[in-house]
Amino acid sequence: MAAPSAILPAKRTWRVVDIVIASVIAVVSGVIFWAWNFSYAGLEFLWVAFPPSSGLVLGMWLFPAVVGGLIIRKPGAALYCEVVAAATEMFMGSQFGMTVLISGLVQGLGAEAAFAAVRYRRFGLPSALLAGFGAALFAAVNALFIVNWYPAYTLPMKFSYMGFCLVSGLVIAGLLSWIATRALARTGALSSVASRGAAREPVGG
Repeated sequence: MAAPSAILPAKRTWRVVDIVIASVIAVVSGVIFWAWNFSYAGLEFLWVAFPPSSGLVLGMWLFPAVVGGLIIRKPGAALYCEVVAAATEMFMGSQFGMTVLISGLVQGLGAEAAFAAVRYRRFGLPSALLAGFGAALFAAVNALFIVNWYPAYTLPMKFSYMGFCLVSGLVIAGLLSWIATRALARTGALSSVASRGAAREPVGG
């Protein structure tokens, strides 16, 4: 019997089916991004009273990273799905232009760091929440302090925005992605990837 150290790299090696499924997840997510952008523009009245509350919907741009990581369960899956989804959105005609690629890279890295923190061995609800939190944290820091998309925000407003982003990352990108993964596993759609038994796994992974 091979030693665990010899087995582990094989389990982490991407197969053709992993690439295909990750690409499908990413492209479909990119189309959802593109459609969501129109809805987002129509919802701006909801946070006119307090603009930082717009962070509550940030998770809609983060979920591919978490879903990709939960389904493929290989290093790089979260980053790959988020970046390809962003590229798909851009090529379809995003009003945010090429900046979506930078955002996708940063958000994907945040989720990827979370899965790396558990050494790509745990994919239950805690890991999904951590990935959603990580993606949201990286996204908020990038938006507020690196590219400075909200120069008019005071420091309290910036931290309020970050708080809203983290809640959205936990709920939309984390919790809902975990629920969606388990639902897909029940249908048999994930029979060819490592998450095929996700529906039967304990909540804690």
